[in-house]
Amino acid sequence: MDVLESVARELRARPRRWLVTGAAGFIGSHLVERLLGWNQVVVGLDNFATGRQSNIDDALGRTAGSSGRFRFIEGDIRDADLCHRACAEVDYVLHQAALGSVPRSIVDPLLYHRVNVDGFVHMLLAAREAGVQRFVYASSSAVYGDHPGLPKREPEIGSPMSPYGMTKRMDEEYAELFRTVYGFESVGLRYFNVFGRRQDPASLYAAVIPQWVKNLLQGEQCFIYGDGETSRDFCFVDNVVQANVLAALRPLATGDQIYNVGVGDRTTLNELYAAIRDGLAQLHPEIAGAEPVYEEFRPGDVRHSQADITRIRDALGFEPSHTLSDGMRETLAWYAGSIERLVPVATAHP
Repeated sequence: MDVLESVARELRARPRRWLVTGAAGFIGSHLVERLLGWNQVVVGLDNFATGRQSNIDDALGRTAGSSGRFRFIEGDIRDADLCHRACAEVDYVLHQAALGSVPRSIVDPLLYHRVNVDGFVHMLLAAREAGVQRFVYASSSAVYGDHPGLPKREPEIGSPMSPYGMTKRMDEEYAELFRTVYGFESVGLRYFNVFGRRQDPASLYAAVIPQWVKNLLQGEQCFIYGDGETSRDFCFVDNVVQANVLAALRPLATGDQIYNVGVGDRTTLNELYAAIRDGLAQLHPEIAGAEPVYEEFRPGDVRHSQADITRIRDALGFEPSHTLSDGMRETLAWYAGSIERLVPVATAHP
């Protein structure tokens, strides 16, 4: 029996009460779905700034009979009183609520600070005062900034390259401060490039995988910034769900409060584009000849990123369940069945 299966059995035998912030978002809705599937009691908090009601509906629809164990609160983590109400009688907090996107953070750094830092501190305070057993929060590989080392190891960080990266670094510092000053236990998970079902393809700042899927299905051009040899550690969302659950429940090694979450591999944007195009072409043959358009590098983009997952493997028993290719098959199959209700699909590729 692997570690996650053992944890799942324990949870089913003795359910807990969880708060998932950002519950209507991409990752948050997957956490809600998995926890409800394990018979947990879940409180979801979201302001729908980037989340969707359809994500909640889909999560509940995949966990029949779970609606009585789920309570949703619509609100903003910048509201301190709301954070306190949401944390009442909660055992564990999985804090996903934040603004993502490096380019958007460069456009509006103050908004990112208010949501990702001020909101984060509101949640830390509320969770501590409510007596939450552990606070697990989403950090980011953007914390590594301009540090050139590969793979990325938790102790070795550079200077942030965007306001987004700075906010996530500040979150980690605040979490450490709360541990040393108040004795409040938290775990930060540095997500690498997460992808999977329900990731929004229609957002102005959509992540690269849903953006390219949408463009290819609509017969539009896909853009690659730079020469396409920029590389990332693309991590399927089920791996991230596993990391959150293990971080909440597994004993922590002394001094280890930050963990990378990835698969420990790198894929270039050229390779990623080919995988998406070729996968979709099996369903839409007219896509097979589509070629990307190359543009200038964007400010704030890191050239290469790859997670060293030794620490999370050794400390928490984490083991990725999906490689890029495994996750891509599931992701493209989901978009093939859902894209019509998300964005219009072209009938032919130019």
